[in-house]
Amino acid sequence: MRLAVRPALAVFAALALLMAATRAHHFGTIPDASWAVFFASGVYLAGHQRWAFPALMALAVVVDYLVISATGLDFWSHYCVSPGYWFLLPAHAAMMAAGQWAAGAGLAPRWTLLGRVVLALAVGTATCHLLAQGGFYWFSSAVAEPTLAGWAKNWSDWLLPYAQVAFAWVGVIAALHVAIQPVAARLRDAVAKTD
Repeated sequence: MRLAVRPALAVFAALALLMAATRAHHFGTIPDASWAVFFASGVYLAGHQRWAFPALMALAVVVDYLVISATGLDFWSHYCVSPGYWFLLPAHAAMMAAGQWAAGAGLAPRWTLLGRVVLALAVGTATCHLLAQGGFYWFSSAVAEPTLAGWAKNWSDWLLPYAQVAFAWVGVIAALHVAIQPVAARLRDAVAKTD
């Protein structure tokens, strides 16, 4: 399913707003929805990824810059912004690709779609975490003496918390998707009657 430009822009705006609002509180009480946003962008913005992915990545970097700068720290010397920071590009691309695969069979709410979404989200989250956490672990100065055993422990320690957040936000997005289906159907019917 490829959305027309206008609905795609509306979906993009909603996802960008969600990411900006939650990423700004990355270390606060609201969990960061970024991974779920990239997954959902793969679901809803398939065919628009040429502009959607770079725009969402730019937004992520801008929000990180604003949050870090607001603390009085230099963005480029912050411990999170290491050569490993750039591993977020393939990590977020993995989430978007997982979303595209999940939506490959259509988006009409049904039980078989649920299994496909869960599988795609699990694989996408594990891959995203592998790239994001691996990039940070191996290429930042935060880990004084990286080892394969230390990396494996760090990866496994943080996978579940990150997966829980991604699954929770995708659950919220999926619930909204199901809830708006009747409204969307009425709007399509109304537009069809005026044509």
